[in-house]
Amino acid sequence: MKFLLNTGRTIRQGSFVERKNSPAYRNEASSCRMNPIDMMELGIEEGATIRATAPAGSVVMRALPESGLRKGEIFVCLGPFANHLVSTETHGTGMPDFKTTRVEIEPTDERIAEIWELMESCGGSRYEG
Repeated sequence: MKFLLNTGRTIRQGSFVERKNSPAYRNEASSCRMNPIDMMELGIEEGATIRATAPAGSVVMRALPESGLRKGEIFVCLGPFANHLVSTETHGTGMPDFKTTRVEIEPTDERIAEIWELMESCGGSRYEG
């Protein structure tokens, strides 16, 4: 099922930004908030793992219901999981498409990657501390 990805900051994500190796940061950054009806239509339970795929890449996350989202929209906080979906293309503006990325969501039994695994998979380094 296709969705429109929206990204942004969350208070929880911001509170862990200095501890990006912490389980709490990983849990927040890997959360994909979805309209509960969309979750029901896909047969996804709260906390289940989903694979989100966009033209820029694919990543496994945890689905969480968010009644404030419209059907067909998802929200992922800015960070390494969202960065695997949003293209680096800026159309000359210097800013990627943080609000207009189209993604496909499907249930999966795959595990959610550790932050360091995501960083290394795209040529980056592990976060320190």
